[in-house]
Amino acid sequence: MIIPQPLQPGDTIAIVSPSSKINSEYIKGAIDRLESWGYRVVVGTHAYGAHGNFAGTPDDRLSDLRNALHDPEVKAILCARGGYGAVHLLDSIAPEEIRDNAKWIIGFSDISALHAAWVNAGVASLHAPMCKHLTIEPETQASTQYFRAILSGKRPQYHAEVHPFNRYGEVRARVVGGNMAVLCGLLRTPYDLFQENTILFIEDVGERTYKIERMLYNLELAGVLPRLAGLVVGQFTDYKEDPGMCATMYEMIAARVARYDYPVAFNFPVGHVTDNHPIIEGAEATLSVTSQGTILSF
Repeated sequence: MIIPQPLQPGDTIAIVSPSSKINSEYIKGAIDRLESWGYRVVVGTHAYGAHGNFAGTPDDRLSDLRNALHDPEVKAILCARGGYGAVHLLDSIAPEEIRDNAKWIIGFSDISALHAAWVNAGVASLHAPMCKHLTIEPETQASTQYFRAILSGKRPQYHAEVHPFNRYGEVRARVVGGNMAVLCGLLRTPYDLFQENTILFIEDVGERTYKIERMLYNLELAGVLPRLAGLVVGQFTDYKEDPGMCATMYEMIAARVARYDYPVAFNFPVGHVTDNHPIIEGAEATLSVTSQGTILSF
């Protein structure tokens, strides 16, 4: 797995919008934050654009992403936001393009599709906050600080509190994951991110409990869940519990993996929340779940 090189002061970060359109003020705010860290920022031609729900046509968005990928001056690519649309670009970017121009792709939510492309091409990626977070959150916010540190080459160690559904254990393995709905849509394709003996982290927003259960059954029946090395359950947000399911969201997830013996950590700070800690996808990490809490160290 290729780990992109740390950024140096004066290096260039490109902001592109490969999915949905975005409030231009968030891009401007992200530019200010990144420049305050000593980076130069360039913005894709169509990053501020609008084409229906999207930031541009598929060709527009692909052009911006490919230009940033092939530009030797650009050392990292920050996706402006998620939403929906990254899947439109997947089969137009060859794995060798990603490997030959190895650099961070940064984002989360719908950007999980691009993480899948990067990791399957053999290049680590950064599941991390995007322009809105960099605009509205203070410099001292934890995920912002971790994000800045990772760009400069540091490797984080994260702590999460004890949770009653945790299963204890320790494992070292490659970390992959992201948005459940996006990644399950790529199952059994060339961009399938669900790999054997990995630590999988999952999160989602606006998905009802039965839909997440359906996805987990899909992963179980496809042989994914039995072959994991560990599971990190992030934040599932903006949904209503359904009494008819006879279980809460997290009770249901715990039940679906109860038959396996790998460590499982709940309530991890990753997802559509302010504390969305950056995860280095494709990198090796140690997951330790004990009676004192969870540690994920890269």
